[in-house]
Amino acid sequence: MNSSRNIYRREIDFRALALQSPEFSRRLKANDQLDFSDPDAVRQLTKSLLERDFKIRVDLPGNRLCPPVPNRLNYILWLQDLLDTTSEAGDDEYDPEKEVLGLDIGTGCCSIYPLLGCSMRSRWKFFATDIDEDNIVSSRKTVSENQKSDRITVVKTDPDDLLIPLDKLGIDRLDFTMCNPPFYESEQELLSSAAAKSRPPYSACTGAAVEMITPGGEITFVSNMITQSLNLQTRVRWFTSMLGKLSSLSAIVQKLLDLDVENWAVTEFVQGKGTKRWAVAWSWMDWRPRSDLSRGLSTLPKHLLPFPSHFNVELPKDTKLEQVCSKLESELSVLRYLVHTWVTKESCVGFAREDVWSRKARRKFSKEQHTKSANENDDPDVMDLEEQWKKAPKDVAALGFRIDLRLEADTSVSMVIRWLKGMDQVLFESFCGMIKRKFGEE
Repeated sequence: MNSSRNIYRREIDFRALALQSPEFSRRLKANDQLDFSDPDAVRQLTKSLLERDFKIRVDLPGNRLCPPVPNRLNYILWLQDLLDTTSEAGDDEYDPEKEVLGLDIGTGCCSIYPLLGCSMRSRWKFFATDIDEDNIVSSRKTVSENQKSDRITVVKTDPDDLLIPLDKLGIDRLDFTMCNPPFYESEQELLSSAAAKSRPPYSACTGAAVEMITPGGEITFVSNMITQSLNLQTRVRWFTSMLGKLSSLSAIVQKLLDLDVENWAVTEFVQGKGTKRWAVAWSWMDWRPRSDLSRGLSTLPKHLLPFPSHFNVELPKDTKLEQVCSKLESELSVLRYLVHTWVTKESCVGFAREDVWSRKARRKFSKEQHTKSANENDDPDVMDLEEQWKKAPKDVAALGFRIDLRLEADTSVSMVIRWLKGMDQVLFESFCGMIKRKFGEE
């Protein structure tokens, strides 16, 4: 994620917060530190941060999980970047006019994710579900008191309901789902985990069993989401979940691979001295996120990381920017079934229906030109594909890409090829190889 947007990238200044929040000041110790073992102090920190930084007022029940704001913000920022970098615009930029609809599964006592998302982006809307009646009551109250009832709909679900109940919600599609599932499969596992820690937890935990325990633990919970996504497919752009254990992340990614999911993302959320969390996302669509978002975890085994969506081409040191732009235009223009547009003077976006650049593709085209028959011209499948390509090339393209050129401070020229769309890793590699042969250093 873009760390510059994270207002908590540095340690929170408790003294400054105390000056702005009298309620928090009363919880601060004489040395300007907070007693994280005190549940009331932890709840007040969350309440004061939400009010100061997002103008969100919440009332946190003493018998429910208290959501840490920096950790929840990290998840929202990552989600924003996933959506921004998989838009059909291909520019990896935030579109303030784009309407986004998300689902928060297990919204908790105050619907913090929907409230954060809506406070940061004016065109976002949420459905928020929970199976706990107390959470539903307190979340609806909090959403109403923050004047967000027109954008956040809190829905009570049953344990036997689908986790992603589009029909029950009365909607056809979603841009994303998000979830912070219960970590543990039993009370015994919860107690054993706490006992195994070498030191007390960094922060007091006030969660109820319904929020922390689920049959099979978080692996089974997210696996059920994956199974349901098989039926939903492209009705949801991104399915996502936070995870409390690194081992769970590996197991979930392996399940995605076993089901032939080809577009997924992983990341790690680290906030100060607090506990680490991880997140996974997967999509049945073929728009690819930036590499820093999809491969945000260096400790994961290489085979569990998605293929990089960026390729750097080393250009000769005496290369001139204008010459590269001109040559690139010439090379791309002669490729059939490849359309490209210069979005700036140094950046172009293109879509290819198939491999049209390799020797094999050129030989195939040459053969077609010499051996075309009347029957082939009348083939309805061929004609239909041709018409689809002419009307909406990006919809039927097997590869979408962006090529960015930049004049560096030392006057050298850099070239980066960004994989925007497609499921075929080999096709992207082939395209990058062609560009490298045309432009790279000998």
